[in-house]
Amino acid sequence: MIPPSLKREEGRGVSPVSKESAMKKTGISFLLAGLFTLCNIRADEGMWLLPLLEELNISIMQEMGLKLSADQIYNINTSSLKDAIGALDYGSCTAELISPDGLLLTNHHCGFDEIQYHSSVEHDYLTDGFWAMIREEELPNPGKTISFLIRMDDISDVINLRLNDRMTESERQEIIAEISDSIENEAINGTHYEASIVQFFGGNKFYLIITETYLDVRLVGAPPESIGKFGHDTDNWIWPRHTGDFTLFRVYTGPDGKPAEYAPENIPLKPRNFLTISLKGIQKNDFAMVIGYPGITNRYMTSWEIEQVNEIDNPNRIKIRGLRQDLMMEDMLSSNEIRIKYASKYSTSSNYWKYSIGQNEGIKNLDLINRQKHLENQFLEWVNADQERTEKYGQSFDLVKNAVLNNRDYHHARQYILEALLSGIEFINFSASFFQLFMTVLEYPDDPQAIGEVIESMQRDINDFFKDYNAATDKKVTLAMLQLFSENVKQQFHPDFFATISIKYKGNFEKYVDKVFKKSMFVDRNRLNMFLESPDIRMLQKDPAFGIAISVYRKYFEIDDQYNYYQENLNRGHRLYIAGLTEMQKDRKFYPDANSTMRLSYGRVGDYQARDAVHYEFYTSLTGVMEKEDPDNPEFVVDERLKQLYQSKDYGRYGMGDIMPVCFTTNNDITGGNSGSPVLNAGGELIGIAFDGNWEAMSSDLAFEPELQKCINVDIRYVLFIMDKFAGATHLIEEMIIVE
Repeated sequence: MIPPSLKREEGRGVSPVSKESAMKKTGISFLLAGLFTLCNIRADEGMWLLPLLEELNISIMQEMGLKLSADQIYNINTSSLKDAIGALDYGSCTAELISPDGLLLTNHHCGFDEIQYHSSVEHDYLTDGFWAMIREEELPNPGKTISFLIRMDDISDVINLRLNDRMTESERQEIIAEISDSIENEAINGTHYEASIVQFFGGNKFYLIITETYLDVRLVGAPPESIGKFGHDTDNWIWPRHTGDFTLFRVYTGPDGKPAEYAPENIPLKPRNFLTISLKGIQKNDFAMVIGYPGITNRYMTSWEIEQVNEIDNPNRIKIRGLRQDLMMEDMLSSNEIRIKYASKYSTSSNYWKYSIGQNEGIKNLDLINRQKHLENQFLEWVNADQERTEKYGQSFDLVKNAVLNNRDYHHARQYILEALLSGIEFINFSASFFQLFMTVLEYPDDPQAIGEVIESMQRDINDFFKDYNAATDKKVTLAMLQLFSENVKQQFHPDFFATISIKYKGNFEKYVDKVFKKSMFVDRNRLNMFLESPDIRMLQKDPAFGIAISVYRKYFEIDDQYNYYQENLNRGHRLYIAGLTEMQKDRKFYPDANSTMRLSYGRVGDYQARDAVHYEFYTSLTGVMEKEDPDNPEFVVDERLKQLYQSKDYGRYGMGDIMPVCFTTNNDITGGNSGSPVLNAGGELIGIAFDGNWEAMSSDLAFEPELQKCINVDIRYVLFIMDKFAGATHLIEEMIIVE
């Protein structure tokens, strides 16, 4: 599963978590990719900006077999491929329209939250799958969105005209924000569109992004986990894969055809464009392109930063998440109810946990740190050869190096707070959300309307939280996370309540956790609802869970202030480095790092040599599913209906004689956020859905590895076979335009 890139903390623009949070961030993430070597960029490397295809890529793509023009891929005046491809939830995944009635295709893991949200012990859609046989059965999903790109304009000259090298990074960002607000407001004035100005190349270039976001996205169909997550954690990031990783949604609009919140009278979207589906199949060396919303790459990361990822970020994530996942899984295996409640939480955590293990292996096996040092030495030689360049770029590495080294303790503590406390312990963020009620009662004690509105919002939060919460599980995890934090983080970075544990409870974490779960109303739905009937802020102040939450956030903001102090120098160093490198390599075609904006990558279908004497074919089949079957392992259970279809070879028009294709590999350049992206053939027809990368190239967010890197895709023929032959959802097939 391609990581969802939920840890994006830099960059101003569209984010996978929320547009609002992304717009508050600026910085170093929008960096130049592919800078570890000075050789020419291979045709299969790069996440390219669509407005620049005509200038940079289209001739190469057409030489490789592409039959389309750049205008057919990106055009702001007439319908083009870009209009059929959207960003789910502002970039957590990609999805594509495949019918004139707004039918939307993405990965199973991209729809996993919604499948889990609608599941219960009585209606276990995770285990059994879900298929709406009529439109009225399609399930609404509060908060689910899909955004489509309207246009992307280079406004670098407008912004850079107001900037100069004498500014601090803070002053620079203030000017950028001021100009951006003005341009954004003017660009969407009188429309329902959204606008954001996004930084590229370390803050050296800027694009205005105009999007249209739809708010009514309904679940239409999903295969059971035994198909959609076949292989689960064991096969994740591993080729060969045999996973039918797909889910179907439908986009609805208001009766006027414009975006609208869910309402029964809403109608299916009539899109500007949708994809044609090809059943012609694939062959080795066929042209393939992927269009989607890759989340974040850091291919311009310096050697000091890669060392930090290798020594701090990944080991911390592996340790913290690994412990929490083990505890969750114990309870999930003991109860179907808990399994359903924690399925999405576990899946989200384990995906990036395993990714971190693989990335560290890649850093070591591919010697990335020394490769980056080699490039840095070349850059320094070029800089020092000219006095003007020395004055302009000479401080770039010192700024980065000193920022990284001075920030190590803050970086480590900050990550532990985020991973072990704020993400690890469920009641902390939940109880912190009641701070709004606390402040409202404090500031407006005689305004029952204001208080009532907040209480109504809190009641919705309570329902959402407790739907997927098990206090006994959270208690086990809380004890483990507090002990782990205490053992691995310096005392100066401990939130205040750790002193209480040390002094009042003599370091007995178990007694302290027992008291919190016995006394707090935030782990008991009934007690919390009773509190909301007559909220008393004194009771809120005395609640131990609320006190822990305030203590954690207070310490986090304290650490974050110091962390950001050093980040300012890091940002400046990166910006100078990127500007200098593009000047040094004037004849090179540069592409910016991924930042949740629409990109295109191109390459070919193909196999690869994983290591000595290990060669992998470029496709898998249903035979491999049967070979992996293990009825005693929930990761490799095979549905009886699927076995029957295999035994009878009842593949219809989707198979190749006795063979039912399942997955295939290409060398397209992808990353998190590309999950669900369409894989298109030379004619722009849909042949697959991207959903994963391979273990041998897990360091790809730091460096593209042309001989090893593969994009793993579910074959569109397997998708249609499951829909039609397995699920009987033939009515959905009939919506599509299919080329035999």
